[in-house]
Amino acid sequence: MARKKTITRDQILSAAYALVVEEGFKHFTARNIARRMGCSTQPIYLEFTNMADLKQAVLDEIKDTLSTKMSRRFTTDPIVDLGLAYINFALDNRALYRAVFIEDHFGVEEMREFAFNTAFERLERYAPAEAISEEQKRNTISGLWIVATGIANLMAPNFIDISREQMIDILQAVVHDFIVNKRFGPDAVKMDLHAALKRAE
Repeated sequence: MARKKTITRDQILSAAYALVVEEGFKHFTARNIARRMGCSTQPIYLEFTNMADLKQAVLDEIKDTLSTKMSRRFTTDPIVDLGLAYINFALDNRALYRAVFIEDHFGVEEMREFAFNTAFERLERYAPAEAISEEQKRNTISGLWIVATGIANLMAPNFIDISREQMIDILQAVVHDFIVNKRFGPDAVKMDLHAALKRAE
């Protein structure tokens, strides 16, 4: 009778995911994953062709998590919701947020492109942005992303304490500024950050 498999693919993926979130890919070895699971490396190579295969599975899992988190709805405005979802993700999933967006455990270009493309697809379907150029759409995403990051990074250590309504007010102002007023460049972002802080006082 065949020996029953005790270590599953999902268990290996879960352990690899946790390892990468905590330590990054610099410690991404079969031996380290096996040690975390309390087993030999054999089950890993039975379930995955090689470590590159497992790494891609981990990246796909992280992208699925980000997609789910970024798809959350809070208001009737899908672009404001994107900013709120990012802030919420940063505050509620601090280890993964830090690994993806701060410590670059997964390759900054791949994750930046994934996050940006997700936001751009939503903005393409956003009626108020129909008349603006592709460059201004990219500008809008960058401005929203920077302001949302600023809010999240200030809230995480309790430098500021603002309500959901205040966040919505700030993000609506940023979106309006970039889409309606066609604000452009770093100076616009600086002014929006300054306005965000004033609104939070």
